[in-house]
Amino acid sequence: MSYIDGFVAAVPTENKQKYIEHAKLSGVVFKDHGALSIIEAWGDDTPEGEVTSFPMAVKCADNETVVFSTVVWPSKEVRDAGWAAIMEDPRMHSEDNPMPFDGQRLIYGGFQILNLDE
Repeated sequence: MSYIDGFVAAVPTENKQKYIEHAKLSGVVFKDHGALSIIEAWGDDTPEGEVTSFPMAVKCADNETVVFSTVVWPSKEVRDAGWAAIMEDPRMHSEDNPMPFDGQRLIYGGFQILNLDE
């Protein structure tokens, strides 16, 4: 059964191109370690909520944009092994791949896919 990681971050709007470059290189690393597909989405309709919202979740400032990303893995086991390898991969710690946002405000999690067709 496939497994999905989801990520939400606040990225300085002026860093959009830097984020795209970071995501492209990171995507290669993720796929090299077993990821099936990656979706990167730049927010354009992420309203501020009164109780909860994407912007509130990542403490998005006026000069930042919410980014939503998913990584699809063939299984949780492949994902767990992939993440261990990704954390050790020197491409993720290279000066050529700086994180263009505040990683302390990144939220993420792993999710089992619900098959609603059954």
